[in-house]
Amino acid sequence: METTLVLGGTGKTGRRVVERLKARGMPVRAGSRSGEPPFDWEDRDTWAPVLCGVGSAYLVYYPDLVAPGADATIASFAELAVSSGVRRLVLLSGRGEEEALRCEQVVRGAAADLTVLRSSWFSQNFSEDFLLEPVLSGEIALPAGNVAEPFVDAEDIADVAVAALTEDGHAGQVYELTGPRLLTFADTAEEIAKATGRQITYLPVSPERFASVLAEADVPAEFVTMLTELFSRVLDGRNAHLTDGVQRALGRAPRDFSEYARSAAATGVWDR
Repeated sequence: METTLVLGGTGKTGRRVVERLKARGMPVRAGSRSGEPPFDWEDRDTWAPVLCGVGSAYLVYYPDLVAPGADATIASFAELAVSSGVRRLVLLSGRGEEEALRCEQVVRGAAADLTVLRSSWFSQNFSEDFLLEPVLSGEIALPAGNVAEPFVDAEDIADVAVAALTEDGHAGQVYELTGPRLLTFADTAEEIAKATGRQITYLPVSPERFASVLAEADVPAEFVTMLTELFSRVLDGRNAHLTDGVQRALGRAPRDFSEYARSAAATGVWDR
């Protein structure tokens, strides 16, 4: 069997994809700076070695598809992948992002079998990313107002990615991946509070205040800018609707945020 390359192999969705493929006994290569061979989006000398012997690949762009120059970079990688013998690509994309749509188009132009996973906000952002510390503090302060979002579980994303990488019938599909219901950030705080038995509140703040808090926490300036723009542009209600992507891809309903919150709480990640 040919190797499957999983970029972002230590990230929220990538490591889950790696675990699932290994459990099936399939050859898999985790593409990361700590991988063997190492992979770095910013070092093109690492691209060819990581593609050697690869037949399919899961593309996760770091830091995000909205980053300047992402479309040109990912286009170059996709072209190299196809010329190196990769026949099947699965791209993790984002809902409601013009930059992500451009990246989808350039990868589609590489002429491989492509499946696009157009995902909403990850539930795991509250336990494995930049929202963990706010949850631990008991106050989630974000410039999101009362906009609702159909948070999607990274477990569902990984299941869809593995299906697209290993099964027939997914090439050419665009799966918009959402959870089963819309929640505001106040709703998510309430769900996490129920799961933990702690008091967790949501505080709407201005983009300027949000940026200053990130800067005080020594978050790199480029990430501060990217996150602030994402909250300002994408969380405006454009994604406040549900889709059937998980159902179409897997034949089952997506995982609810409450189930995610209970599972995450059981690990102790939100214990003080």
